[in-house]
Order: sequence, then structure tokens, then C-alpha cells
Amino acid sequence: MAVTTREERINIRISSRDKNMIERAAESNNLSITSYIISVVLRQAKLDLKDNEILTLTNSERDNFIKALNEVDEPNQALKDLFK
Repeated sequence: MAVTTREERINIRISSRDKNMIERAAESNNLSITSYIISVVLRQAKLDLKDNEILTLTNSERDNFIKALNEVDEPNQALKDLFK
């Protein structure tokens, strides 16, 4: 298993109640608080990025998208003028 060097630091302030809950959750998973927070936050970050960066299309939407990409229109006058 590869060892990751932790070089960066993130400081947060939380309530005593939240800290206690995190400590209990970390302990129940046999993890340090740091390892627990990193694993939970990274898991959520991956889900958030997936939701924001991956476009899921139905077969019909995909077909329409590909069709639109393949349709070649002649450039209009404004575009021709732009490249003069």
C-alpha cells in the first residue's frame, strides 16, 4: 500500500458537540480523527465532483448530441468576416 505524504494543512473550527461526534465516529471505524475526516471528506468531494463534472444522457439525448456535432453548417457572413 502506498504511503501518502501529507504536506498541506486545513484548519477548521467546530462546536464541541460536533467534535465529540466526529471522535466517536472515528473511533468506531478504528481511525484517527484526521484519517476519518480525510476519508469522509474525500468520499464526498468525489461525489460532488462527479455530480458537477459528468453529464449523463439518455440514449436519445446522446444520439441528438452526436447528430448536432456531426451536422456541418456553412459559416455565416459574420463568421467569414471575422476570419478575414
